[in-house]
Amino acid sequence: MSKKTIEQDEVIGMMSELFDALNDAQQRELKRHIKVRSFKKNEYFYNEGDMPDTLFCLLQGKIKISKEGVGGRHQIMRVAGAVEYFGYRAALAGEPFITSASAFESCLVATMPLKLIKGYMQDNPQVGIFFVQRLAMALGQSDERTVNLTQKHMSGRLAESLIFLRDNYGLEEDGCTLSLYLSREDLANLSSMTTANAIRTLSSFAREKIVAIDGKKIKLINMHALEEINRLG
Repeated sequence: MSKKTIEQDEVIGMMSELFDALNDAQQRELKRHIKVRSFKKNEYFYNEGDMPDTLFCLLQGKIKISKEGVGGRHQIMRVAGAVEYFGYRAALAGEPFITSASAFESCLVATMPLKLIKGYMQDNPQVGIFFVQRLAMALGQSDERTVNLTQKHMSGRLAESLIFLRDNYGLEEDGCTLSLYLSREDLANLSSMTTANAIRTLSSFAREKIVAIDGKKIKLINMHALEEINRLG
């Protein structure tokens, strides 16, 4: 499937869980309003302070949700892969975005007017349940990571981030290499540490033969040790 073109039937198939919650009239209406857009690596879908008006569904690619902290440093709050909906929490809360969303790599995204979706949620309980369930799961993951990143040492935080990336984005065909190539700054932001500390900790993992590094490629070569570091914190 090309990252430049995608047929509407493929889009609807990928979003079938949402469409199954809609009635026939809502399905027909939403089909008329869905647009598929391509985003380049590092391009933003929205920024902190923007008012939400669009629901995004990631069809292909990988994204990061981040928040600016002290001194302009960005903390990666969560990552997402296909097929995942984002950009609706702020709309449900009736407030501007408190995070930013940008592309880790080139992405294809289905966009829909949030006004339509909010109307469906009011008229159709199944649509509301659909989004509440996803919001609740995201909140649970966020709470768990917040606790872990505040209580663990740097090695534990980095180990957790590497496992988090493995579980969310998977591995390449060799069964060891993370399928997402992160800059050291992004890895640091995901692990709630400075870039210098992320580089030192990753280098320590490499010396101990826990990982192997080739540029932005990270190969997990001793998963048992990584899991143990994550467990001990």
